[in-house]
Amino acid sequence: MAIPKVLAIVLAGGEGSRLNPLTAERSKPAVPFGGRYRLVDFVLSNLVNSEIHSIYLLVQYKSQSLIEHVRRAWSVSNIIADHFVTVVPPQMRGGPDWFQGTADAVYQNLGLIEHHRPDIVAVFGADHIYRMDISQMVQFHLDHQADMTVAALPVPLDQGHNFGIITPDNSSRIIDFQEKPAQPKSIPGDPQHCLSSMGNYLFKTQVLIDALEEAHARGEKDFGHDVLPKLMRTHKVCTYDFTSNRIPGVKAYEESAYWRDVGNFESYHAAHMDLLGLEPRFDTFNPDWPIYSDHYFGPEARIINGEIRNCIIGGGSVVNGGNIRNSVIRHEVMIEPDVDIQDCIIMDYCVIGRGSRLRGAIIGRYNLIEADTVIGYHPASDREHYHISPSGIVVVPKGKRGQIRVY
Repeated sequence: MAIPKVLAIVLAGGEGSRLNPLTAERSKPAVPFGGRYRLVDFVLSNLVNSEIHSIYLLVQYKSQSLIEHVRRAWSVSNIIADHFVTVVPPQMRGGPDWFQGTADAVYQNLGLIEHHRPDIVAVFGADHIYRMDISQMVQFHLDHQADMTVAALPVPLDQGHNFGIITPDNSSRIIDFQEKPAQPKSIPGDPQHCLSSMGNYLFKTQVLIDALEEAHARGEKDFGHDVLPKLMRTHKVCTYDFTSNRIPGVKAYEESAYWRDVGNFESYHAAHMDLLGLEPRFDTFNPDWPIYSDHYFGPEARIINGEIRNCIIGGGSVVNGGNIRNSVIRHEVMIEPDVDIQDCIIMDYCVIGRGSRLRGAIIGRYNLIEADTVIGYHPASDREHYHISPSGIVVVPKGKRGQIRVY
């Protein structure tokens, strides 16, 4: 069998309002994650590792940070014509409107699909944390002679209202779909879980083109709300079980089929904590399936003094004392003496001043935390100065680049 030609369309225009103020100046896929990544790096790494090299990245809201990151991190050889990661902003060729939904975003770029003439179009989201061999999903799609395939995994029933919920028959064909239902249907035989769409789709090319043209004619804009429910009544739409996906190099202690939608501060913070420990639930170190990002050309981290337990320390950071526990410290962060940091995410180019105490906080880039500052201990005081999530995570917005001292 000939290897199918796959074109990837990555939907990277998400506003990410629930992650504001981290998304005050950037789109959600550009939000930093872990010690050196952006959210978009995970889907792009999965595609490239799966040998899918023709990738269009559709951007929209506050896209400059994402565009700059892709320019630095995802430049690929131009020797091979179909090896590219290309950023595509709204072209507005059909009128003055920006992308009005996920399906409308792809509809506005049908010319790109028609130009490349792929056998299969992969439409994937850009803001989830996971590893996936997409070639296995492609093979499933071919084996089942599906017109559309939707990647899915079980989620707790009480979280089902956040997702599109799938009901397949015994042959994996989708027979019912509910987009973010108030009362999701459980998996037969498993009343504690429901089957959630991951928002990752494969289409036969002509099926996708026809479906989007028909949806546009009806004024419909979204895959989950509009395209999928109608298509499953007229075509063969199957569900791919993400838990069956196998990635080389994954350790026995990692969570099987790890996937996180980091759409709010609780899930974003929890996913960072999953990176920590001797046996993390999601280990970012996997030479057999690497997560790519931009190359950091600064110095190594330096530990001058202090006690550090269960942390990630990014390149160029300097720890000059204090006690740091269960935290992620990104690039070029200065930790001054007598600091106490617990359960925190400190983003790039921050200074944490002498004697400060931080607990359960997310500190945006370029922040100067003055000496003896206390964050995360007094909710009423924190609320006056910062953003606080429903569970009490304190978020300090991005600071000004010029306010950081040089060490």
